[in-house]
Amino acid sequence: MKVLMIGDVVARPGRIAVLERIQDLREQHSIDLVVMNAENVAGGFSITPRLADELFASGIDVMTSGNHIFDKREVIPYIDKQPRLLRPANYPPGTPGKGMWTGEVRGTQVAVLSLMGRVFMPPADDPFRVADELVSSLSEEVKVRLVDMHCEATSEKSAMGWYLDGRVSAVVGTHTHVQTADERLLPGGTAYLTDLGMTGSYSGVIGMDRHDVIARFTTAITKRAEHSTGDVRICAVVIDIDEATGRAREISRLSLKHES
Repeated sequence: MKVLMIGDVVARPGRIAVLERIQDLREQHSIDLVVMNAENVAGGFSITPRLADELFASGIDVMTSGNHIFDKREVIPYIDKQPRLLRPANYPPGTPGKGMWTGEVRGTQVAVLSLMGRVFMPPADDPFRVADELVSSLSEEVKVRLVDMHCEATSEKSAMGWYLDGRVSAVVGTHTHVQTADERLLPGGTAYLTDLGMTGSYSGVIGMDRHDVIARFTTAITKRAEHSTGDVRICAVVIDIDEATGRAREISRLSLKHES
């Protein structure tokens, strides 16, 4: 099975890049399943039901998220009805939505798990304990298991990769919007990358207008940063997974320039 996992899609530039390229990427890499981090889709903060429906219709299969998922209030009733849009699984009990999706892709049982770290992040339950509970709850028939570890600290992402090595097919990090170059297969057969990187405009600071962001560091009078435009790239990985064992065979990092 070939899986495409796309890093944080930021605002309109990232969203348009995905909409315009997703089918080409699916065909070029013979992709069976696409997982995308969607917490920054709507102007850089959260996602709306309309945009989620548009992305699902374009060829995105499952969306993970992170600490910004509920910044748009209209997503709250939507996420309760749309099981393919995930919020962090280690949010408190009773939080709308779910943190794990299971389904069948071309005859193969698949699980996608969204987790959020705790180092330099908003309060959340222990992601390692929650990962244990959810992975242990899966049937042995669910061989392909994908984890998005959304957190700030590279050490926390790396620790989760080693913690789940041999129990899941892939652990990839999101949140920092900066792609790392440490893709590898861990000894137990888990594909790992510390951060997928950002899909969006690289003419600013992690997707936001550079002048607005610089003002935050240099003055006491600031405004909410707008998203940047120009120099758009798609950051992702392609993971080849053995459906019979759930072990990853290969992980390939992508960083693609995009012009509409």
